[in-house]
Amino acid sequence: MRSPAVYIETFGCQMNEYDTELVRSILKDSGYGFTDSSDTADIVLLNTCAIRENAHNKVYGHLGELKHLKKGKGLVIGVLGCMAQNLKKDLLTANSLIDVLAGPDSYRALPQLLKQAAAGQKSMAVDLSEYETYADITPDRVPGVTAWIAVMRGCDNFCSFCVVPYTRGRERSRTFEDVLREAAALVESGCKQITLLGQNVNSYHDGRHDFADLLLAVAELPGVVRVRFTSPHPKDFPQKLLEAVADHPRICKHIHLPLQSGNDRILEMMARTYTRAEYLGLVERIRSLRPDMVLTTDIIAGFCSETDTEFQDTYTLITEIEYHCAYIFKYSERKNTIAARKFKDDVLEEVKAERVSRLIDFQRAISLKKNRAMIGKVVAVLIEGDGKRTSEQWMGHTDGNLVCVFPKSNQNLKPGGLTPVLITDATVTTLYAESP
Repeated sequence: MRSPAVYIETFGCQMNEYDTELVRSILKDSGYGFTDSSDTADIVLLNTCAIRENAHNKVYGHLGELKHLKKGKGLVIGVLGCMAQNLKKDLLTANSLIDVLAGPDSYRALPQLLKQAAAGQKSMAVDLSEYETYADITPDRVPGVTAWIAVMRGCDNFCSFCVVPYTRGRERSRTFEDVLREAAALVESGCKQITLLGQNVNSYHDGRHDFADLLLAVAELPGVVRVRFTSPHPKDFPQKLLEAVADHPRICKHIHLPLQSGNDRILEMMARTYTRAEYLGLVERIRSLRPDMVLTTDIIAGFCSETDTEFQDTYTLITEIEYHCAYIFKYSERKNTIAARKFKDDVLEEVKAERVSRLIDFQRAISLKKNRAMIGKVVAVLIEGDGKRTSEQWMGHTDGNLVCVFPKSNQNLKPGGLTPVLITDATVTTLYAESP
């Protein structure tokens, strides 16, 4: 009898990508096979994100596209992850296309849920856990130069705009030894760069080791070329961690430092627990240790009751810091968050859109200036594979996580190699180089 073929589509962040690798491992152990198309699948699983409205809308769009397969061949459809957890009452109705819902802490139940769905019974498992870390499950990865490891799950910050504590539960960290075992196995398989993941990764603590301990230990594993981490919170940057990032040659000189807003009243409403001055103080500490540290950020424009003057505070803070890159979004109310319960989403959509557009245009000019300032410099690039536009180029990232492409003029180079290149040109998003 043929094993049911599963197609998984993943939306959202790197944590969701990692969770898809866990799901593949769980299902493979239960005898399921996989396919790369919904057209050839018996089961389609959508691993979802509920953080941004755009990701939310994409999932609903994909569900609509699956309607003809559902009618035509009895396709089993499952929704996994954050959206399943947050919108369970809305999704699993009598006339819904969805057969299975599984929240981020319930992936072990998937084989049984799918078995019930095959028998015509809709089912779900969406309970949050205080202990689930999937530490005993080896993710089913596609072998490559880079990989990520979830070192913790959940979040205790309860930022007012964010749904993560309600969809992924409270913070819990894997043990130091578990993470090192997984990292060592990745290096043994040929992986050169490891990214440590968490909703608030730098609050990691297993009772004996903090995040700086873990980061340094992974960086010291024989065979590791680079170590990265994401996403941190500005409140959790002790000097020990900053010095580890600044000083260790294999810990990348890139910190993603989510700002969200440059105005103190809005930051307080967002429950971010730092002020504009405290955030700027952290940036100063980082740059005093490493002036060349690449800083990136997240920004929300148009949060509840944000005035033009308060928005301008964000604009001027970008001017002062000059991030290398910023991920800029308009505020979208998420169901069950503190903001949805306490505040009115009262900034007009056209105002939000105009503010986002202004910030993006401004940031693009800064990014271009910073990238073009690298022309003439020699930097190390970790080769990850072929360039997107042509197989005649290599593509990789600099230590600061900047995309770089260059010709395949050296026949001895291959993916996984760390090579010096001379930057010859730059755009907003890409460095162009040649062998020095």
